[in-house]
Amino acid sequence: MSSKCSPQEKNLILISGRAHPELAEEVAQELGVTLTKTTMRSFANGELFVRYEESVRGTDAFVIQSFPAPLNEWLVELLIMIDALKRGSANHITAILPFYPYSRQDKKHLGREPVSARLIADLLKTAGADRIVSVDLHTDQIQGFFDGPVDHMHAMGQLAQYVKDNYGTKNMVVVSPDAGRVKAAEKWANILDGAPLAFVHKTRDPRVANQIVAHRVIGDVKGRTCVLIDDMIDTGGTIAGAVKILTEAGAGDVIIACTHGVFSDPAAERLANCGAKEVITTNTLPIPEEHQFDNLTVLSMAPLLAATISEIFNNGSVTALFGGA
Repeated sequence: MSSKCSPQEKNLILISGRAHPELAEEVAQELGVTLTKTTMRSFANGELFVRYEESVRGTDAFVIQSFPAPLNEWLVELLIMIDALKRGSANHITAILPFYPYSRQDKKHLGREPVSARLIADLLKTAGADRIVSVDLHTDQIQGFFDGPVDHMHAMGQLAQYVKDNYGTKNMVVVSPDAGRVKAAEKWANILDGAPLAFVHKTRDPRVANQIVAHRVIGDVKGRTCVLIDDMIDTGGTIAGAVKILTEAGAGDVIIACTHGVFSDPAAERLANCGAKEVITTNTLPIPEEHQFDNLTVLSMAPLLAATISEIFNNGSVTALFGGA
């Protein structure tokens, strides 16, 4: 290991699940470490096996796992990885979840429903995780579900800076896809030199997944460059509908920016053909080649995750990464 971390590098280990090894490799390069050699395989009946090929005793272990489809398989793999670390006498275990699974199920909409995001936190704690790191949780309240430290990192600074560098801020408006994201839009507007805000009024049927009806835009977007923001894009219906509403309201270029590119079918087709000038996302989730398209830009979260790991390992301030104390 390099001297980038601290004089105690021998105690820091970085481990990757199989869901998104490319991101883990990038983080390892940023830190100047190598990923811990791990044997992982699936049995014929779907059971998973994990074994570390070197000692983890007394280490500060950081386990990176993201959650593309099949999400449930990668979740169980992470839990088994954490359990193996605990039983191998790791000193401290940090679970790094660039994309938090089940984050949209953070509360009950109707009776007899689960709060699955809380269940995920309980499972991680039971498995042996001491700390969680995640990027742009669907709602801030998820931080309170885990009985231990939660570092909630944000991709907004990097995404907004990319927009600023490539489009400037003149005649720009920040657009929230719904009223619930207005607070996030306000933070974007501050970075984009006080750009005005707008939002798309929409309705959702809680009984039907991935189905939203967009009605109209609230705010002045005529002739303006619109930055349409969201934390995640799944099937792309919401965002594609919002682009249509903005275009009909006379908007100029529409730029889409989101942290988590879930991109379930038919998202790639919808985003490629919705009329947006560019779709900007991050690599918190892997985006397979068949889900990529010409106007897609993917920014890496590896530098932010590596810096977070370094601060945690060295007992530094994670808040300082965002200008805090």
